[in-house]
Amino acid sequence: MLARLHLSVFFALAAMVLCIRPAAADIYTFKDERGVVHFTNIKGLDPRYKLLRKEGESAVPGSGNAARAYMPTQAEIDRYQAIIETAARTYGVEKALVNAVISAESGYNPQAVSRTGARGLMQLMPETARRYGVRDSLDPRDNIYGGVKYLKDLMTLFRGDLKLVAAAYNAGENAVIRYGRRVPPYTETVAYVPRVLEFYRKFQTREG
Repeated sequence: MLARLHLSVFFALAAMVLCIRPAAADIYTFKDERGVVHFTNIKGLDPRYKLLRKEGESAVPGSGNAARAYMPTQAEIDRYQAIIETAARTYGVEKALVNAVISAESGYNPQAVSRTGARGLMQLMPETARRYGVRDSLDPRDNIYGGVKYLKDLMTLFRGDLKLVAAAYNAGENAVIRYGRRVPPYTETVAYVPRVLEFYRKFQTREG
């Protein structure tokens, strides 16, 4: 599921969050017709991009982070909660994690299709869909159940390490294993992991 975001400098900003004086640059974003959220630091790259964060400012008022995750609307979130709750309970996966992955992957757009072929709310690749018996990746229930099954297996494989689970969901479990059970050094994956974890914390707070 690589190459879904334009993140030429986004990773660099995220990596510097813990520094005392992080590197900064203007960040632009837009959500396309498929529900995929794109980021860039290049002004004028595409007229659809809108300024998300001005250099020297936080992306969210009062935030100390250099870059923050896009948050879907409550209506988008609520639409599929019944399915998410049932699937999460069925497979023993935290609902907050499922919502975090959906938020990062598709922004709750059930018709989202990436240029690499990932489809639906949880952006299942065709081989992953087949592996988990998903007949129609654009069907919300089918997609969510398949994605949650996959998350369950990743949770088992990586012993509940959410950082590795998120990395494996993005880059594949074999990539995580190949790099010594660490986050693979892929630009998108390194940016994706903190993005999912930030969503996860947000949903945990909501549910708490």
